[in-house]
Amino acid sequence: MNQPHARFIDNRFLQIALGSYVLLWLALAIHPVDRSDWFLENLLVFATASVLIPTYRKFQLSNLSCALILLFLALHAIGAHYTYAKVPIGFWLRDFLHLQRNHFDRVIHFGFGFLLLYPMRELLRRSAGARETWAAWLAVAALAALSSFFEILEGIIAQIVRPDLGIAYLGTQGDIWDAQKDMTAAFAGAILATLLLLSAQLYRRNLTRD
Repeated sequence: MNQPHARFIDNRFLQIALGSYVLLWLALAIHPVDRSDWFLENLLVFATASVLIPTYRKFQLSNLSCALILLFLALHAIGAHYTYAKVPIGFWLRDFLHLQRNHFDRVIHFGFGFLLLYPMRELLRRSAGARETWAAWLAVAALAALSSFFEILEGIIAQIVRPDLGIAYLGTQGDIWDAQKDMTAAFAGAILATLLLLSAQLYRRNLTRD
């Protein structure tokens, strides 16, 4: 599953994974809770697709990396359909854990760091030739920077495109520190993924020595 494939037409796993995501995205595009917010949320999807599709052959990300990216985008599609503050499973978690708000947005920001760490690390290794450990920590820094950039960009878009959509689009739910907490969640996800990845590498090396 981790082996890169140069041609999409020969990659059955990626065809199935991408096809499943597209079907989910199309289903969630039907009658979203707020169409204007849905469009703004999907700017991320359109931007991601515009980068990944033309560069697929050049960078040849592994199936695992592609699957992790698609999983994150699938979770994002759910948030875009309901608006992040109104995702049903978020209300269930709120009641089950006795929380004060719908934390689905925090889960997605954590997933941004946790799920995209491996693809970012792989990209840095392939494009910059970084060694495994350095690539992992550089990926953490890159994802933290991207998380901060997206928070700034979201605020700008909300003000320029539709100021009246600010609450729904930003999903602050009355928390003035929402942006900082979102970035912290993304950073924590990236750190956890890195520690797990490096631990797995160390474990494999010890097995090889034995």
